[in-house]
Amino acid sequence: MSEDDSELERLKAKRLAEMQQNISTRKKIETPLANSQSKTTKNPRDVLVGRLGFRGLEVLQNAESQFPNDTTMVVEKLAELITSGEITEILDGGKLLALFRSIGLNIRMETKINVEQDGKFVSLSDKLSNKSSDESD
Repeated sequence: MSEDDSELERLKAKRLAEMQQNISTRKKIETPLANSQSKTTKNPRDVLVGRLGFRGLEVLQNAESQFPNDTTMVVEKLAELITSGEITEILDGGKLLALFRSIGLNIRMETKINVEQDGKFVSLSDKLSNKSSDESD
């Protein structure tokens, strides 16, 4: 029972650290926003990257590698909306991915599922391959 409690506490602490990092990132981005809006000669991608939050850059990079032409048009339009002030919020990875999927671009993201085995976290594929090799013995 105490192992479950300690695992839960560890997960809570990890999530709290992620949320604090996200908040500090937002504060760092929001302070130079007034200065960045005066510079209109910026590259549209740079304008968008300045507004991306948690895992937003990862989604953008995947989109650029999978759909380069379509992503360029989306980035230009988003940068235009950001500079005009219509988009004022931070775009995290989930929001950006939802945007791409809503316009028909199914961006594939790498996903990992880890499970606990003997006190260590291993990938699900490793666990399944070990289980199948144990059964064949």
